Amino acid sequence: MTFPALKTGAVAQYGSDRTPGFSTQVFRFVDGSEQRFPAYGAALHRWAIRLELLDESELSALGDFFVSVGGRAGSFAFTDPWDGTVYAACRFDADELALGFGDVARGSSVVTISEIR
Repeated sequence: MTFPALKTGAVAQYGSDRTPGFSTQVFRFVDGSEQRFPAYGAALHRWAIRLELLDESELSALGDFFVSVGGRAGSFAFTDPWDGTVYAACRFDADELALGFGDVARGSSVVTISEIR
């Protein structure tokens, strides 16, 4: 499954963020010294996707996709909106999806997506 694109073909709008994440394991010894090891070789990515001025079909597609992958439990492919790289294993960071229905074509949502390994 792949994260749904908007009618414009984009997966995100301006105001979205992308951050790399690292994990380091630290071992402390009795003498107070430390040894550090990376938990994984490359950074994991996290995206905060802000979506505004969506019409009903775009909001519905996002909601249906969230339900079909099972929220945070499922995984899906996500195309990085900054460089076009497709990350095959990603997940939502929450088990709830807030969809804002305003006036016609005034829907909005913010989703956080994390790369997993």
